[in-house]
Amino acid sequence: MIKLVCYGVRETEVKYFEEINKKFGYDIKLVTLGLNHENVKEAIGAEAVMVRGNCKADRQNLELLKANGLQYLLTRTVGFDHVDLEAVKDLELKCARVPGYSPNAIAELAVSLAMMLLRHTAYTVNRTREKNFVVDPFMFSKEIRNCTVAVLGAGKIGLTTAKLFKGLGARVIAYDVFQSDAAKEVVEFMELDEVLAQADVISVHMPFIKGVNYHMINDEFISKMKDGAILINTARGEVQDIDAIIRGIEGGKLGGFGTDVLEGESATFFKNLNGQKLENKSHEKLIDLYPRVLVTPHIGSYTDEALTNMIEYSYENLRDFLNGEECKNSIA
Repeated sequence: MIKLVCYGVRETEVKYFEEINKKFGYDIKLVTLGLNHENVKEAIGAEAVMVRGNCKADRQNLELLKANGLQYLLTRTVGFDHVDLEAVKDLELKCARVPGYSPNAIAELAVSLAMMLLRHTAYTVNRTREKNFVVDPFMFSKEIRNCTVAVLGAGKIGLTTAKLFKGLGARVIAYDVFQSDAAKEVVEFMELDEVLAQADVISVHMPFIKGVNYHMINDEFISKMKDGAILINTARGEVQDIDAIIRGIEGGKLGGFGTDVLEGESATFFKNLNGQKLENKSHEKLIDLYPRVLVTPHIGSYTDEALTNMIEYSYENLRDFLNGEECKNSIA
């Protein structure tokens, strides 16, 4: 029986890993923390390891594990910038990702953040928590059906987000280099500058591509946005310049910002830092802009359906490797 060590498994996820494994029969070991240079020893002797985003699947860890029996590396994520692919190839490891998971998981979070900022619910509930029930001017808002929502990146997740907003009555426009026929039935595609000028809400769903869209959301991008517009990012932290966004919020250009991702988020996310100054000063400043800024710690895929998809795909990828079959989700 092959030994599979799974890193970054939260308490709520354990039963899913165990139940789904009944169909596969792996000897699984579940580790709560993501793979790092300290807990790598948990996988010594294992033939297979499963990681998630923010795990250190770097050369140092992979060389150590390879020397102790590692053959297969699985990431239960769509993106794989946390995996050192050069090391994977040099060490002749077999590696695979998941091709996708429930797009509703991310889309629902994007809509939730947008609606909280549009209707000022975080601000309002925070006041009522303090027994202040006065209705003030800041609580006034437009209805979403009177808004134009822009989706940047109209793939599976972006398209699902567009459908949800459209179901609420919003006009939905989009920008994407690749314009699918399915998306054209739901959104009106425009050039980026047109989208920025018209949108009351912008929801980002594009992948991060090194050398192409790093800090695409910068001062120039924000200057082209409609005054008071809301910006949502549930995609990748690297596509946004946090300092530019902070300037946009403080200067009043942005009406609100909601994000589930941050550049360098491993220094902040998944830790209890209550009462402490954050290591990243930009993250600290961003958090202080609550309730005009809402930050969630990369929980977009933290749903029953998405988790099930990720585990099943990962287990299936390993089965393909073990059976000597072509793994269509192989990345190395």
